[in-house]
Amino acid sequence: ARNELAVYYQPKVDLAGRIVGAEALIRWRHSELGMISPAKFIPLAEQSGLIIEIGEWVLEQTCLLVNECRTRGLGPLRISVNLSAIDFKRPGLVEKIAEILDKTGVDPSSIELELTESVTVGDIKACIGIMNRLKALGLTLSMDDFGTGFSSLSYIKDLPIDVLKLDQSFIHGLDAENSSRAIVRAILALADGSGLEAVAEGVENQSQLEFLKQHQCGIFQGYLFSRPIPSDDFLQLLIDSEKNGPTVQADVGPR
Repeated sequence: ARNELAVYYQPKVDLAGRIVGAEALIRWRHSELGMISPAKFIPLAEQSGLIIEIGEWVLEQTCLLVNECRTRGLGPLRISVNLSAIDFKRPGLVEKIAEILDKTGVDPSSIELELTESVTVGDIKACIGIMNRLKALGLTLSMDDFGTGFSSLSYIKDLPIDVLKLDQSFIHGLDAENSSRAIVRAILALADGSGLEAVAEGVENQSQLEFLKQHQCGIFQGYLFSRPIPSDDFLQLLIDSEKNGPTVQADVGPR
């Protein structure tokens, strides 16, 4: 109501360093407390049920940004929006998303929904049914934070997903932990064998990037490329990239 929420965008780049998309991330600029971490307010939003209204707003803002990019001849891009387990399981979800897509006139292929493994807890058949209906709208579906949840690996062959997103905790461990390297290799092999796109988040240095490239990861997100930035800055980054070609700049400041 006070217009204190904002959507930031963290770019995703391909093997050549080209920006091919971004993840939409909510931020709260409190009038008295300043920037409040999503780790603090998202759980409260989920408990209160406000996460549903927030999620719809973020999706609409992202659709409008995609339209702006297309109008300016920037792209093609695919922007991902997080969908909470609470939102995923609520009645009328698919209809509401279809309404937002229709209202904004966005190309659905430019929108990706990131789901966590927790959506599969409970009735897996119902989960698959909802996912199939979302895909029928023309959306891309991504399994976020893969490897940190509780779902069975056997679900992967049944779930109608397009993207596996490696959790940043595994990426951060690449420099020091053999177990993290083994897990990342296994997830990337699983994605490759299943015909899924693999996205690594939390990439912060060149050695992590090189390891991921060597093991067939194709899309990267993290401070090595850019921190989450306001929509105007993201648009300018795209414009500069179109003019000057792909650039990779380390940006490992505080989270």
